[in-house]
Amino acid sequence: MAFKTPKQRSRERVVQAVYQYLVSGGEVLQIEQQFLNQKEGKISKAFFSNLFISILKNRTALDELIAPTISRETDELGSVEHAVLYLGAYELQNSIEVPYKVVINEALEIAKLYGAEGAFKLINSSLDQLAKSLRSIEVGAANQ
Repeated sequence: MAFKTPKQRSRERVVQAVYQYLVSGGEVLQIEQQFLNQKEGKISKAFFSNLFISILKNRTALDELIAPTISRETDELGSVEHAVLYLGAYELQNSIEVPYKVVINEALEIAKLYGAEGAFKLINSSLDQLAKSLRSIEVGAANQ
């Protein structure tokens, strides 16, 4: 198994926590605590909490960003795919310090790990389109 940084583990855990919220609802702070208290592997707790809470707070806006980039309604997405897209879209929009290629790659790795077979293709296509609109200068510079 490849070495994972605390931030990579945090992103995986964010997707798991968002997935749990999407599937079962439940109390956001309880879910956050449950995932913060997991013992496997070191995570960046502040990074995890900030991402998890921010994604859930901004779900409507994130769905509006994602909707034009996929060929179906956002509520028809599998919960894992939806959680991964939330993570990717949120980071593309708000984590400008993280290169867009890193955001997309991290999302794809998580999708391959937890998503349905082939789901990474939809995620790649969606996040690629989002990167072009949200990070047009960065994407343009990378493609020169």
